[in-house]
Amino acid sequence: MEIEGPSEVNANIVESDNLNDSLFWGNEDQAGVEEIENEINGNWPVTSLNEARLNAKAKRRLRKNSSRDSGRGDSVSDNGESSRVVLPTSPRAKLMDRKSRTGKGRGLPKKGGAGGKGVWGPPGQVYDVEEIDVKDPNYDEDQENCVYETTVLPLDEKTFEKSVTPIVQEYFEHGDTNEVAEMLRDLNLGYMKCGLPVLAVSLALEGKASHREMTSKLLSDLCGTLLSTADVEKSFDQLLQELPELVLDTPKAPQLVGQFIARAVGDGILSKNYIDGYKGTVDCDHSRAALNRATVLLSMTKGGRKIDSVWGSGGGQQPVKKLAKEIDMLLKEYLLSNDVSEAERCLQELEVPHFHHELVYEAILMVLEATGDTTYKLMLNLLDALWKSAVITLDQMKRGYDRIYSEIPDINLDAPHAYSVLERFVEDCFKAGIISKQIRDLCPSRGRKRFVSEGDGGRLKCESY
Repeated sequence: MEIEGPSEVNANIVESDNLNDSLFWGNEDQAGVEEIENEINGNWPVTSLNEARLNAKAKRRLRKNSSRDSGRGDSVSDNGESSRVVLPTSPRAKLMDRKSRTGKGRGLPKKGGAGGKGVWGPPGQVYDVEEIDVKDPNYDEDQENCVYETTVLPLDEKTFEKSVTPIVQEYFEHGDTNEVAEMLRDLNLGYMKCGLPVLAVSLALEGKASHREMTSKLLSDLCGTLLSTADVEKSFDQLLQELPELVLDTPKAPQLVGQFIARAVGDGILSKNYIDGYKGTVDCDHSRAALNRATVLLSMTKGGRKIDSVWGSGGGQQPVKKLAKEIDMLLKEYLLSNDVSEAERCLQELEVPHFHHELVYEAILMVLEATGDTTYKLMLNLLDALWKSAVITLDQMKRGYDRIYSEIPDINLDAPHAYSVLERFVEDCFKAGIISKQIRDLCPSRGRKRFVSEGDGGRLKCESY
């Protein structure tokens, strides 16, 4: 065999390089051609031949697996070696993989999620009511007639106060005894029924007179439904025993508990012989004072009838006509006593801040209907004192004046000088700082009449009204 010269070898290399530009030859085929040419020439070292064979073998393997492993992270480095980025899978990972092992399909769950253990079925599947099989060995005839109810455990002493206190405090806001009864039925008071009147009275002692009136009404409505007469008697027995502790927070507790007892006897939820059962058996001074207070109140009524005014007539629960009558009596007593502080105290005891405009209206009305200046000055001093003490707010003061402004035409029919007196009173109130400039400017004034005769030449005659 003749050995080719360097020029011939270079020519062969150039021709093999030109084969790279052919459309019918790929990189892998070109590597095979180069390998065959090198073997024919025999000029390459053994190591170069081995590297060429390994590269060609790796490329053939990559070409066979390219379609199967596409998208799995296989890549080829610059030297032709194949590198896998995907981490080796564990047997557990293969079990969790829900893709098909055959290479077919899109990898979706089998049967659209309707098959397999613990699966509810395909979306939109509606199941019928399961019928009881009579032939079932576990079938029980009483199973069809079973009634399942929610059982509420009775309250103990620790949870009783936490559960009932918010209910009573909320009742002081809305005053609906039916709602309180429904909420108490859901709690299952059990043997703690006797503690309900004790807790309600204890909270009322720290509250207002209206709260005590509402508490007496609550006990009267609950007796016969949730509470019995025996439960109420046990509750008041417990209150008399706890009076030494109640006095620490409420010094007037003995007198107030006595009024609760008298009201309960008058409402019929306590027997008339309840107080007689304690004669000669009471050692506590506070309990004795409470029983004496109840005895005196009951003796003032005929036959132990219902006592309505034991807590006064205040509170927003009272009728409007009754509140208006109370305010009218308050102003008349003030005109006789000239005591501003007493009138202020009586107004606050009514506990109707939303109805204070009635006092402003009645006070100005008395000024317009009065004949002397005494009522004028007294009512001006009263409104000034109530305004400075913030008992009457600006809104209530404005509403009272607005009512007078709207009714002044009718008032003028009974009081001919109402317009002139009102203008003077409003001006004095503005100077004293009782009302604002806006309220003063709204004051109506009666128009002047035009009197024309034949001899006055059309002049206007001024007349004060």
